[in-house]
Amino acid sequence: MPEAAAPEIWGVSTEIIGVWVAAFLTLAIFSFLYEDNPIYKLAEHLFVGISAGYGVVITYHEAVIPLLIDPLFRPERVDMAAPSYIVIIPGVLGLLMFSRFFPKYDWLSRWPIAFVMGLYSGLAIPASVQAQLLPQLNATMLPIWPGVEVPVWTAISNFLLVVGVICTLAYFYFSREHAGAFGVASKVGIFFLMVAFGASFGNTVMARISLLIGRVQFLYHDWWTPMVWEPLSRFFGG
Repeated sequence: MPEAAAPEIWGVSTEIIGVWVAAFLTLAIFSFLYEDNPIYKLAEHLFVGISAGYGVVITYHEAVIPLLIDPLFRPERVDMAAPSYIVIIPGVLGLLMFSRFFPKYDWLSRWPIAFVMGLYSGLAIPASVQAQLLPQLNATMLPIWPGVEVPVWTAISNFLLVVGVICTLAYFYFSREHAGAFGVASKVGIFFLMVAFGASFGNTVMARISLLIGRVQFLYHDWWTPMVWEPLSRFFGG
């Protein structure tokens, strides 16, 4: 079946309007490279406001309705024979969050905040240990002596990794003075930290450059060429 045509506003396709709005907002953000200006502030506030509003709507439809309203008032929608009144407890805790808007009763918001922080800590700490700490420990237990199954360069790489981990841990060990051999190890740990930070920073820069390339390609291929340059060429050429 052929694709349905995009709806129109005042005779203009919404796709074209969307491209022009996206191009304007992109250029508005790029205008900060020159100086801070009202156009940039407009785009910044639009981004923050729309993101917050979108998050509220998604939370309401994906969490509040299926986890609170449906189990309490429409149990048949979630395959329940009777209403689940236990959801009133998290519902009340969630409502107490809004007490922050009333200075006289803002202390009530401490209860749900404490509950969330305690619950999150109890769930996150074991998960982090199993997902991050233990795999890292396992990944550090590597053969550092070359042999039949361990090529020389692999052994050297493993040795550097093990030394880097030990020296980095020595740098963060503050119960002993960083002097003598221990001080040398901690200074070597600083070197490994700088290498790790540099690699992380480089990866971040490359990711941002990839985003920049994507926006430039959008401006050139989706906006400038088909909607600005080609119409101007036809107008002046004709």
